[in-house]
Amino acid sequence: MADFNFLDIKTLKGFENAYRQYASKVYAVCRSQIKSREIAEEIVQDIFRSLWERRNKIDLREPLEHYLIRSAKLKVIDYFRQKQRDQKHLACAMQEYCLSENCTEDTLAFNELHQQISELVDMLPCHCREVYKLSREEGLSNKEIAERLDISLKTVEYHMGKALRFLKDSLQIG
Repeated sequence: MADFNFLDIKTLKGFENAYRQYASKVYAVCRSQIKSREIAEEIVQDIFRSLWERRNKIDLREPLEHYLIRSAKLKVIDYFRQKQRDQKHLACAMQEYCLSENCTEDTLAFNELHQQISELVDMLPCHCREVYKLSREEGLSNKEIAERLDISLKTVEYHMGKALRFLKDSLQIG
C-alpha cells in the first residue's frame, strides 16, 4: 500500500485508512518493549487520538509510518519514565506509612535507650564523662575538646575510647 501523506489524514476516511494500515505496526513496536497487551493497545489508541486531534496543526515532513513509529517509541519511553516515578512515589508512601506505624514503638525504644545511655554516662569517671558530653552533646571535635579542657589530643582520644568501650560493653553492642 502507498504511504498516506498528511493531507489524507485530515479527512475521517483518510484517517481510518491510515489507522487500518499502521495500527498493527505501531502496536508491534509497543509490544516489543512492553509486556502488557492492554498498555500497548492504550498507547496505540493514544497516538492515533493525538494524531486526529492535532491533524490540522502538525506539519508532517516525513512519511506517516515513520512519524507513527517514532511516536510509539517516544510514548514507550514516557510510559517507563512514568512507571519509574510511580514506583518511587509508592516506595516513599510505603516508607512513610511504615514509619508512622512504628513511630510509637520506635519513640518508646529510643527514649528507653537514651535514658539507659544517660545513666551509663553518669557512671563514667569524671574526665571520661566530660569528654564524652562535649563530643556527643555539644558536638565538639576532639581538637576543640582538647583546646577547651587544655589537654592533649591523645588524652581526649583516650577518654573517648574508654567511654565508648564502656557504653558498648554495658549495652552489649557488637
